Amino acid sequence: MNRREVETAVEWAAQEGWNPGVHDAEAFYAADPGGFFLAELDGEPIGSVSVVNYDETFAFAGLYIMKPEYRNRGYGSRLFAAGMAHAGDRNVGGDGVVAMQEKYRTRSGFKPAYRNIRFEGTGGGSDPDGPVEIEEVGFQQLSAYDARHFPAPRHAFLSSWIRQEGTLGRAVLADDGDIRGYGVIRRCRSGYKIGPLFAETPEVAEEIFLALSARAPGEPIYLDTPEPNAAAVALARRHGMSPVFETGRIYTKTIPDLPLREIFGVTSFELG
Repeated sequence: MNRREVETAVEWAAQEGWNPGVHDAEAFYAADPGGFFLAELDGEPIGSVSVVNYDETFAFAGLYIMKPEYRNRGYGSRLFAAGMAHAGDRNVGGDGVVAMQEKYRTRSGFKPAYRNIRFEGTGGGSDPDGPVEIEEVGFQQLSAYDARHFPAPRHAFLSSWIRQEGTLGRAVLADDGDIRGYGVIRRCRSGYKIGPLFAETPEVAEEIFLALSARAPGEPIYLDTPEPNAAAVALARRHGMSPVFETGRIYTKTIPDLPLREIFGVTSFELG
């Protein structure tokens, strides 16, 4: 796909009820311009998939959508294979909806890692004093911290993600200036999503969550939590959020050794 066609795929995602961010396509495309694929039939776009290569060892698959009238006719399998070929020998991650997880296992050997649970609540409240604006943190420092919580560095993606129009980022810093946690909230088709939300302790995560939630008074807010992080699930429930959706995090090879206890909010189900 070209940049404009990625907008089409994100629009299809909205029609599927995935509630993407208003400006997600820009950051998605920045991650790997060669990682987005479109199926066409007689010149008409009928399906999409992304397989974004982050480095030489890791890729992430998403935006796998076929128009309803073209499903179960073999087109999706050919499209998916083309996307996976882009990843080469990399370990490929993904977030599979429940109905598709068995197909991912049998088709491409994806192995289940854990569930991600999407919680919905209502934004508002006061902005605590502790978190600082993300612009006060050096980008190289932020990118290095982010890479500790993701299977690969994602410099280009992150640079675009935190600068989207309508996006707010907050970070908590230690006395020596080290990052103790950071989070981002962005405008979506409905309400706002918080992601990522990484923090070294539940207390730091709470501070950042409150600062971001205050950005959206009276609006729906969403937080995608890895189920193994019990503190993340407890954070969502403590603030009156309810589960509305789930995915299964899957990988084609080994499950990356990530500090799940520090991952309170997934960045994006489409790009990891």
